[in-house]
Amino acid sequence: MKKSTLLLYIVLAVLLLTACNDEKTYRIGVSQCGAGQWREKVNSEMLAAQHLYDQSVEVSIACAHDDTQRQIAQIDSLVDSGIDLLVVAPNESAPIADAIAKVKEKDIPVIYFDRKATDDHYTAFIGGSNVEAGRIVGSYVSELGGQQVLEITGSMRTSPAQERHEGFSGVMETHPEVDYVWQDAEWSSDKACSIMEERVKTGKVPDIVFCHNDGMATGVYKAVVEQGLEGKVKIIGIDGLPGEGIEYVQLGHQVGSYIYPTHGEKIVGLALDILTGKPYERENILRGMMVTPENVDLVDMNERELMEQSAHMITINDKLEDYFGLYNTQRKLLVASLVTILLLVISVVIAWRAWWQTKKTIRQRQSLNEEQTLFYTDANRRKVAEIFSTPQEKLPTPKKQDTLFAEQLNDAIRRNMSNPNLKMEELGEEMGLGRVQLYRKVKAITGVTPVELLRKMRLQEAYVLLGTTTKTVAEIAYEVGFNTPGYFSKCFKEEYGKLPMDLRSE
Repeated sequence: MKKSTLLLYIVLAVLLLTACNDEKTYRIGVSQCGAGQWREKVNSEMLAAQHLYDQSVEVSIACAHDDTQRQIAQIDSLVDSGIDLLVVAPNESAPIADAIAKVKEKDIPVIYFDRKATDDHYTAFIGGSNVEAGRIVGSYVSELGGQQVLEITGSMRTSPAQERHEGFSGVMETHPEVDYVWQDAEWSSDKACSIMEERVKTGKVPDIVFCHNDGMATGVYKAVVEQGLEGKVKIIGIDGLPGEGIEYVQLGHQVGSYIYPTHGEKIVGLALDILTGKPYERENILRGMMVTPENVDLVDMNERELMEQSAHMITINDKLEDYFGLYNTQRKLLVASLVTILLLVISVVIAWRAWWQTKKTIRQRQSLNEEQTLFYTDANRRKVAEIFSTPQEKLPTPKKQDTLFAEQLNDAIRRNMSNPNLKMEELGEEMGLGRVQLYRKVKAITGVTPVELLRKMRLQEAYVLLGTTTKTVAEIAYEVGFNTPGYFSKCFKEEYGKLPMDLRSE
């Protein structure tokens, strides 16, 4: 008995050691300061890069939604979860420094991307040069030849706003003939709109408005349209994303947008170089470019191809994770099966020995007792089953999970449809899903992305309102969540082959 038990322990130990000999998976935690399409693009690129390199990587992303205290709490939570490296885009430069110092004390490398804090505790930085972005936009403004220039900045508590202002104002100082002023809109489209409205009311209408991102540029464009100044004020933004800045240039809402680079795959690559001890640069500057009416079509085509490739990479990544999960499950099942077989063999041997050592009369009595117990137990089971059984025809027909999800998603979209700044993260939170999970679920059920589905539902609602109400096209556009009537009309024609006014004339 003792020799059999000892053999069992030895075999179990060997099998467990074999099962635990997994490849090292590097866990990278990402703390995003906020949401928005630019950051969603970075997140998608980082997730797509999880299987791009030789090492096994797991990327976890948290969003602070422009709340510094929340970001500090999320950083602490990521560290406690056991990450190997932290990637941070600080919401505010100074307050985040103490939290980063604590991370470094635990020997966890820190990468700043897009933004820096006021400390020197980081391992490396990667991102575009905000100073250079400001200079390039300033040079472009000089070429446009405006005499009244207004710069609308992001929050001057953040390093991107400070550095973009530094670069732009430096160029403006070389043009004393230009009447140049700047105002802080704290990255808010609504505040940018209010600033522009106030400028118009006071008669200080600028020739050119430079906004620190395309989101604020949409607010300025809205004010320009409402004041009847469309085409008289030239608007420039930063980010240059398909569906936002690039599309605004194509539509003529803006005369330019600076593409601020994302390159999430390079962030993951830099993290792996640090974690695996490879040489790396501490300062890694990514280059951007200016989108103008002259090059916008070519840039749009290239950017859309890159985004499509990134989406394919995410799909491949999901499939690889499924395959790896299946492989690990099968390996664990194989180990468990071997252990079970071994236990059965040893149990059979022990039982066989016990059987020969048991007296014949005791075996017969035990056999009789077991038969009686089985008989009465089966009888009781049958009675209990009859009490709790329900005829199948009386059971309610369950709804499919996809149907329930679609109904809940439809309700959520209709509740929030009028919000022009509705983000997929907010819709995902209401559905109890993350952004990526929502994307996959909606794509699998409907064949379109959540953004495309939202746009279709807005246009369907607008179609109904056009035929059943006397509201103006502009009123309907705002009611269903479009920022501008012009963009609404463009989308409506793409969907139904006619303009809104053409529908009413029928």
